Amino acid sequence: MNVEKICSRNVDRSEPGETVRVAAGRMRQRGVGSLVVVDEIGLPIGIVTDRDLAMRVVAEALDPGTTTVREVMTEGVQTVTEECSVEEAVERMERFGIRRLAVRDANGLLVGLLSIDDVLNHFAGEVVTLGRLIDAQRVAG
Repeated sequence: MNVEKICSRNVDRSEPGETVRVAAGRMRQRGVGSLVVVDEIGLPIGIVTDRDLAMRVVAEALDPGTTTVREVMTEGVQTVTEECSVEEAVERMERFGIRRLAVRDANGLLVGLLSIDDVLNHFAGEVVTLGRLIDAQRVAG
């Protein structure tokens, strides 16, 4: 199965020049812990997480009204294409010790976000379906 089947298509984004106060407000409003940072044409260039804000802004006593996302984001966000297999994506997450991958289309533009939670939810659903099949066969057999 490819990541395009289970990734989130409604990706919360940030621009590198916006302030961390604006980014943090968007995270709170949307109920998310990360924003993919994109350039002016939509290419993913980084990611900023709630942990980044805590460790790189609050702990350093930076002004959230003047500090930009570019200053605190993690550059070089890990990405996969829509056609990437879920297994390959999970291997990449494990190799890099991350929980999220930006999903790109054939042109490299951001089209989704795959989280470890997306993968777990998918496989949990598969396990439930298998359990129902086993139960149905027990009743029939």
